[in-house]
Amino acid sequence: MSILVIDDEAGLRRSLCAYLEDRDFTMLEAANGREGLDVLDKNLHRLEAVIVDLNMPVMDGYSFIQEAVHRSSELPLIVLSGVGIVEDALKAVRLGAWDFITKPLHNFEILDYILDKALEKARLLRENRLYQTNLEQLVHQRTAELEMTRRQVMQRLSRAAEYKDNETGRHVIRVGEISALLGRAVGLGEERCEMLRECAPLHDVGKIGIPDEILLKPGRFTESEWKVMQLHCMYGCEILGPLTSKDEAHESCIEPVHALGMPDTELLGLSRILALLHHERMDGKGYPFGLAGAAIPLDARVVAVVDVFDALSSDRPYKQAFPAEKCHQILREGSGTQFDPQVVEAFFRHTEEVWAIRERWRD
Repeated sequence: MSILVIDDEAGLRRSLCAYLEDRDFTMLEAANGREGLDVLDKNLHRLEAVIVDLNMPVMDGYSFIQEAVHRSSELPLIVLSGVGIVEDALKAVRLGAWDFITKPLHNFEILDYILDKALEKARLLRENRLYQTNLEQLVHQRTAELEMTRRQVMQRLSRAAEYKDNETGRHVIRVGEISALLGRAVGLGEERCEMLRECAPLHDVGKIGIPDEILLKPGRFTESEWKVMQLHCMYGCEILGPLTSKDEAHESCIEPVHALGMPDTELLGLSRILALLHHERMDGKGYPFGLAGAAIPLDARVVAVVDVFDALSSDRPYKQAFPAEKCHQILREGSGTQFDPQVVEAFFRHTEEVWAIRERWRD
């Protein structure tokens, strides 16, 4: 351990250094505050304490203390103060000194006591800082693990829907990727777009609750079958709703204001809204609530366009994939009635990127 002694009295410096060297400290010396700062800057990483006089030429102890505190708030600074000028020592303490010793120093036991006390305090501060740092790192690590687990559960829930409905597999990946792209294009923040990428794949999770004879039917639905099929929005909301009971999950989804205002994690909340509202229309003729215009959250308006586009451009049990021109025509014709015009406009500004995603994750 190294200790720096700063004093313009060479005899006192030698006396202090000789005594502390006998205690196995490595000693460094300076004749004034300016020299002391130079030594401090070169040895800060290995200094354990500084003993500094107050009244010195070039730079006094007060100025040194102010500079040293800026360099390290955990470095013990012990003041040497002449007898009868305790007020000066207290001023130095207010500037950041840890303690003071009066001189002339006749009893080195006082030095031992004050130095050992300061070194012990510094050790405790270092240990506390290390503990806090480790604790913060541990909390950050545990938070990241919980977030990763939550995201994996959501991804696996999306995969569960894939086992129920084969068309869901890469469709949900494409919907997530294209939704993030278009969300960015309509002005959503980067963090929100990343959430869209992760949450949009769960938009059709409610299909788990639709009977196979309807969900997997190769032809068009009857009116009664279509009503059952529409329930997948409500089922998706309930699956992602409160875990207290099935009834409470249902109650939380039967009114959009309840679903929108439900306290939850951001990811789960957004996933629930997308599952519930991705079939609403701008003209109010969608389902399950018949919301219109700005009453539909922008995230859901984005997913509505992406979901329909991907369905149009993909093979289904009841139809073959439409060519690009036909897909584009249907989106244009639906702008302002079925779809949000700003989302459709964003789609056509980024058609190359959309189709590149479509190709990358093709079935």
